Amino acid sequence: MDERAQIPVSLPRANPTVSYWQDPPDALADYCSTPDLPSTADTIIIGSGITGAAVAWNLLQGPNPGSILMLEARQACSGATGRNGGHTKAASYRTFPHHVQSHGLPTAKQIARLELRNIQAVHAFARAHAIACDLNPCDTLDVIYDPAQWDQAVAAVAAMRDAFPGGGGGQPEPEGEGEYELYSAEEVRARFHEEKVQGGVGYFAGSLSAYKFGVGVLRLCVERGLNLQTGTAVTGLSKTEDGGGLWEVKTARGTVRAKRVVLATNGYTAGIWKRFQGVVVPLRGQVTAQRPGRGMPGKGCLERTYSFIYEKGYEYMVSRPEGSRFAGDIVMGGGLVRAPDDGLMEFGTTDDSTVNEEISEYLRETTGRYFGPDWGEDDPEGRVRSEWTGIMGFSPDGFPLVGEVPGEQGLWASCSFQGHGMVLCWMCARALVEMMEGGDGEDLREWFPDAFRITEARLAQRFQGRLDAIPKTDE
Repeated sequence: MDERAQIPVSLPRANPTVSYWQDPPDALADYCSTPDLPSTADTIIIGSGITGAAVAWNLLQGPNPGSILMLEARQACSGATGRNGGHTKAASYRTFPHHVQSHGLPTAKQIARLELRNIQAVHAFARAHAIACDLNPCDTLDVIYDPAQWDQAVAAVAAMRDAFPGGGGGQPEPEGEGEYELYSAEEVRARFHEEKVQGGVGYFAGSLSAYKFGVGVLRLCVERGLNLQTGTAVTGLSKTEDGGGLWEVKTARGTVRAKRVVLATNGYTAGIWKRFQGVVVPLRGQVTAQRPGRGMPGKGCLERTYSFIYEKGYEYMVSRPEGSRFAGDIVMGGGLVRAPDDGLMEFGTTDDSTVNEEISEYLRETTGRYFGPDWGEDDPEGRVRSEWTGIMGFSPDGFPLVGEVPGEQGLWASCSFQGHGMVLCWMCARALVEMMEGGDGEDLREWFPDAFRITEARLAQRFQGRLDAIPKTDE
């Protein structure tokens, strides 16, 4: 893993696989607010995914946002946001016991609360601003196959319920963090027929087109003065030599100076600022969109989303809701450990121009296997409509990196979301802007975990692999 973590991180590839969500691309995809780059800006945001869009939006809500320039190497929202499965699902119970052990109960509760609030905030923003992103709030079910993981899940749910008790008896009303429902193996097998099923965990989640949501937020920002420049890769970042405290951002289209720079670049962050090499490690993820089998109820428009959890990994599954384009399509992502060496060679790569054939073969077969006879015959046009890859970012301790880069005044970052950006990015961006605007006080610390902040100690950690896929134990 050390060798994979030290592979120099590149800029985004010019010819990525075509994401299901970006076909066809939004009208904003190749947008440039002005024909030429400005020579200066107050703030430069590098990256146009959900983090960059949320940072821009929060800055624009301030009384004096100044000039904001956003630089995107490829099309707008063409990175991880525009390439993920659109699952707004926290699964906080799976990491809660480890967070309690490693950081204490208050921090563990902060993290779980932030994840749920992030989902709620994204859903609420989409509704409030009428962003047509196929928003579908719904319950989810984790189907668990491994006996050890089932035992851990039962214990973790109990811990969450204890930490977030329900209302009544003078207690505050519940806010949802501890609301989980356990299903027996027999109950889960009624839907998924494999005998190895141990049980299921149900809770609130949802789905949306993260691409449509991301470009929707960008459009709102452009309307409010954001200068968006797509097709403008950053090739260099440095402090000015004249001692003026400005940053120089170099591109093939020219150089721009700014008081502050925000790295909203997730898995590509070390390609811009080398100090993150081995700290934010890219990992290529893979997704497939499949036409529903002829036997699927409701033409494939399922009431829930799902995850399928086994000894070393998992898949997640989202069906496209009624009224959406290709309603009923099954979007299935994951399968990392089905590649040789548990997917080792997917770490350290930024090549989203191709797919891993072993993972591809596995994901294509998942729906027929999980649904069994309920799947029925494949659609006459074929099971697979689309498959693609995207680049995620992972840190040594499994937490995002948010804040000002130590020793680099004016250089800020919010990145490394461990493949869970849809339940972390929005609130992390909000916290980052509060820090940037001088609001880093007790109010922020009440809800934003210190464990997410960039520190020298975190930048010095050694990357040993993905920490989120397997529930943590006390061992």
